[in-house]
Amino acid sequence: MIEPHAPAPPGVRPDREPPAPGPARLPVRPATGRFLVLACVFVCAACGLVYELELVALASYLMGDSVTQASVVLSVMVFAMGIGSLAAKRLRRFAAAGFGALETTLALVGGCSAMALYAVFAWTGDWGGVWAHGPRVLLVAFSLAIGVLIGAEVPLLMELIQRIRRQDAGGAVADLFAADYVGALVGGLAFPFLLLPFLGQLTSSLLTGGVNVVAGAALVLGLFRRDLSCRARCLLLVANITVLGVLASAAVLVDDFERAARQAVYGDDVRVAVRTGVQEIVLTGGTDGRPLDLYLDGRLRFAGHDERRYHEALVRPAMSGPHARVLILGGGDGLAAREVLGHPGVRRADIVALDPGLVGLARTDPGLSRLNDHVYGDPRVHVATGEAFQWLRGAPPATYDVVVADLPDPGMTASTKLYSQEFYGLARRALAPGGRLVVHAGPVAGRPRAFWTVEATMRAAGLHTTPYRVDGRDAGRTAGPDTAGGSRAPRDWGFVLATADTRPPLRLDGLGQPPRTLTQAELTADARAAEATRVTGLRPSTLVHPRY
Repeated sequence: MIEPHAPAPPGVRPDREPPAPGPARLPVRPATGRFLVLACVFVCAACGLVYELELVALASYLMGDSVTQASVVLSVMVFAMGIGSLAAKRLRRFAAAGFGALETTLALVGGCSAMALYAVFAWTGDWGGVWAHGPRVLLVAFSLAIGVLIGAEVPLLMELIQRIRRQDAGGAVADLFAADYVGALVGGLAFPFLLLPFLGQLTSSLLTGGVNVVAGAALVLGLFRRDLSCRARCLLLVANITVLGVLASAAVLVDDFERAARQAVYGDDVRVAVRTGVQEIVLTGGTDGRPLDLYLDGRLRFAGHDERRYHEALVRPAMSGPHARVLILGGGDGLAAREVLGHPGVRRADIVALDPGLVGLARTDPGLSRLNDHVYGDPRVHVATGEAFQWLRGAPPATYDVVVADLPDPGMTASTKLYSQEFYGLARRALAPGGRLVVHAGPVAGRPRAFWTVEATMRAAGLHTTPYRVDGRDAGRTAGPDTAGGSRAPRDWGFVLATADTRPPLRLDGLGQPPRTLTQAELTADARAAEATRVTGLRPSTLVHPRY
């Protein structure tokens, strides 16, 4: 056995690291000190998880496809945490000062990450392009930086807790990770149920940064202050006060920042901007003869110049036949219902809308209610609030002559199950004999594979399909997200008309109310153009194997 200070045996490299620091000189009893360290672990873990969830939520909101964004952010952060843990080994001899500097930096980076990402989104335009360019790089950079800083916390906290009272490594790890995991649980629950609904994405990240910097400063400057030189204490105090001031100033100015960013995204004509429990709804225009545009979570739902053309193309071909009972899935804005009610013979129109806030705006907003011809005042219209998939599961079979699926594009993860084989099977069951289903399937020119996957999925559900597309006349407007070619308005809209019996003919019934924007010749030519883009060999999308 080698004594601690005995020379190393021949051929064995001596340990060149200086001896570890001695026990910490605490202003409190060791038991109290351990409790305070574990309490700090709890708080830091909660803050770290909030930073992660904030990046995932904001990336999903701005770029769509929440599965991809969550996978990228979380995998990059976990990888970076490993790097941070290795890097922290060099700071163990200066654990108190290192942890204080670490938490100050993490509070600044994590607290300001959401505002920085949203600023880049608002003032640089589209998030499109390849992974290696633009704001996507900033997202990965924040994920890396926050992951490295979070990963470096555990080794330093382990060193601090061991300096209070030495214990076996297994016991120390168990105590530390127990506090860490419980803190992560609290942070993970606080973000969706408290921070996001009551404070919003930007303020919640700033508040989390404030809590983070206070917790780190309290532990280091309060409990381990005797481990720091006077100069180190002063520097750390100034840094913490500065970061706290930056976060507080940003929180005070966050409303002005959001207004400026909203104008950068939507233009100067923002008239309504509300966040419901489901999404952010923005209305621009709609007064003084200006066209009304509707944005949901930053994405253009319809453009006032083109909305009538879109909704006419969606509804009129499906209404060519019996149409006494109509089901509209989505369409909370009431515009699809306007086209439906314009056809004589409609006795009942059921609308299944996910967001009651959008339905409320469609009822009460002067511009939107005027655009939808006040359909929510029509006694034939009945509204159910809920998710379309779940609603269809309880719908009575063979009830509707027409089912209109006016839903977001299939490329958005939240909508993927509404374009699945199971969903179309439920819709088929709801159709009366000879009934027709029409689906908005996204742009053909911009995402042909997704469009034809929708068509293949409908065929797999036992439906006979007629795909078609209609050109948008409002392409080329201000650049924005989620549109082909950098335009907020799409180049085209893709639709699939289907029945359970035979392939349905594509024709306009001529019964819709004017003004009419489509002719039979246009519709036939556009259907041929859509067929020319067909992608063959595609598999259907299912709940357990989404393919969009």
